[in-house]
Amino acid sequence: MSTRTGVARGRRIVVSGGPGSGKTTLLEALAGAGARVMPEAGRAIIRQQRAVDGPALPWRDVERFAEAMLHWELRSHEEAASAPGDVVFDRGVPDVVGYLRLEGRWVPAHVDAAARRMRYHPVVFLAPPWREIYRADAERHQSFAVAERTFEAMARAYPDYGYEVVELPRVGVAERVGFVAQTLGGLRISASPDAR
Repeated sequence: MSTRTGVARGRRIVVSGGPGSGKTTLLEALAGAGARVMPEAGRAIIRQQRAVDGPALPWRDVERFAEAMLHWELRSHEEAASAPGDVVFDRGVPDVVGYLRLEGRWVPAHVDAAARRMRYHPVVFLAPPWREIYRADAERHQSFAVAERTFEAMARAYPDYGYEVVELPRVGVAERVGFVAQTLGGLRISASPDAR
């Protein structure tokens, strides 16, 4: 597929999983290698909402938080539409479905529709729970048990929308980058310096 200018468009690649599983470290390494990376919705929304004492915090209103994440993911998906080279997403629209299910909430029809229509590469990488590297921080309040349940929720959500889930190995970041590249048959890195 190509844009009107003839520059090849890349794939929308999702890396998901539970918190504290090395996902962010992997994405930072991919960005350092030249891949364009779309940041995670959840952390950014928590930072924004805390700054204004807003209502869309996961411990205040699960549905508002999920809606904010959905809007973020839709914007990220649209922004990547014309990007040259591969775009790697720190989570995708089906993560919102997984989150709502994890919290025991109903998945609204518009969230389900978004997960069906906003498509990514058919292979989704899932970072498994990794006790040895798990750390809580200012935005990550979940216990390791919740991190495990989050992983399980995402491992169910993505196949429900037709994706093949590939679990990332619990290895160093360089090996993980190599695993992702090999699984995809290489990464299409844009030569544009603003693609990061």
